Amino acid sequence: MTTIVDVADYILNKYGTMTTMKLQKLTFYAQAQALAVTGHPLFEEDFEAWKGGPVSRALYAKHRGMFLIHPGELTGTSPQPVAKHEEAIIGSACDSLSALTGNQLSRRTHSEKPWQEARGDALPNAASSAVISKESIRRFYADNPIV
Repeated sequence: MTTIVDVADYILNKYGTMTTMKLQKLTFYAQAQALAVTGHPLFEEDFEAWKGGPVSRALYAKHRGMFLIHPGELTGTSPQPVAKHEEAIIGSACDSLSALTGNQLSRRTHSEKPWQEARGDALPNAASSAVISKESIRRFYADNPIV
């Protein structure tokens, strides 16, 4: 199965150097698009409701300590190519969103229910490791298309 690192590598190669925050949010929206359109995830890794928006610990481990990340810089990985139908799903989510900054994408996720529900009563600047459920993501974005 495709992994989040495979998807992140594809995004970096297609859209170029970006902040790690932006990469995290684009992978989140690619996953959201897959769940909304097909009912199935692109990858199994989860996102957590961090104060800066959705973050995958699995992806974070590959770019920890970096601010900008360039194609080919995901540490300790051997990404596999994504399938053509996965490329289409990723593109349908990321082609327009890639024009936004990481901070803009973060603010957008903060206004959406999956992140809000996972955080629950956590204060705005409080740390959280609450998982954003795939079902919550699927439900919300099926009713509220990404683009």
